[in-house]
Amino acid sequence: MRILLIEDDSEAAAYMAKGLREAGHVVDHAATGTDGLFLATSERWDAMIIDRMLPGLDGLAIIQAIRADGNTTPVLVLSALGKVDDRVRGLKAGGDDYLVKPYAFAELLARIEALSRRVSAAQPETRLKVEDLEMDLLARSVARGGQAIELQPREFRLLEYLMRHAGQVVTRTMLLENVWEYHFDPQTNLIDVHISRLRQKVDKDFELPLIHTVRGAGYTLRAAR
Repeated sequence: MRILLIEDDSEAAAYMAKGLREAGHVVDHAATGTDGLFLATSERWDAMIIDRMLPGLDGLAIIQAIRADGNTTPVLVLSALGKVDDRVRGLKAGGDDYLVKPYAFAELLARIEALSRRVSAAQPETRLKVEDLEMDLLARSVARGGQAIELQPREFRLLEYLMRHAGQVVTRTMLLENVWEYHFDPQTNLIDVHISRLRQKVDKDFELPLIHTVRGAGYTLRAAR
């Protein structure tokens, strides 16, 4: 995740940033409310951690400002103010979670990652990617290595299903039911023909094949090992 940390305590900020980076996240830090609001509104973030008591601009004022602007980035409020009324004010201002100081870093990390998962689950997936193969579900477009691939509607549905199950073996029955909406086997080479056409478009001009036949089981879309 790309995380914005707004915290005026330099030691606490360095401690948090170090831990978040070690957990694999990218962290940018602002030490004042004014700088924090500027970064919050001028760039895109996966999550924000905002201290409540800040020089220049209060943390709750920052949250209210970004929410008024339509920004829905999840925000974890940090504060030494831990009474029920304080927590309620933080959440009503637009915070998604409220953590009272002092805190254990493991809890902070768990809370911020939980917020991110919640947002990800609520947002429909619009892009699929496997290696250099990319699918835009809104534009109904496919590209590999930056080269556009023209697909027929059924080919698009077939590839989408394979990409959503990348690395897994999908059986003929699964494809018939989910791509063709057949609940019986038509006893034809329907799937073989479409897989062959898809391979011609997706794999033919590329060194690394992605669509593989799993003998006696079905098909899988993955990078060759």
